[in-house]
Amino acid sequence: MLGFSSLLAQARGGQGSGLTSLLLLVLMGVFFYFLLIRPQQRRARQQRALIDSLDIGDEVMTVGGLYGTVRRLDDDRVTLEVAPGVDLQYAKSAIARRLEVADDFGDAAQTEDGREAGSSS
Repeated sequence: MLGFSSLLAQARGGQGSGLTSLLLLVLMGVFFYFLLIRPQQRRARQQRALIDSLDIGDEVMTVGGLYGTVRRLDDDRVTLEVAPGVDLQYAKSAIARRLEVADDFGDAAQTEDGREAGSSS
């Protein structure tokens, strides 16, 4: 922040310093929007869509890394079966992702967007 204030102080010394300062602030706002705010909104939308699309029988992973199968859904809770006869309740917001199972032919599991599970591209 110290460098930014010294830059503004230098800009105030010359002609059009108000316009330069305003332009600098607008550029910083645009930069922060595209770098921080927009990607976070996209992730939040994807998380809401995932939670809204959960169904009984889906295999999921929680944010803590626990794998389980959805057995019951309430308004704000989900019950996961993590082992035969072991049911745990979690907040719906704790679901990180839905897992796709490989089919009977041994094909690799696919994520929702069609890429192979585990691929990073």
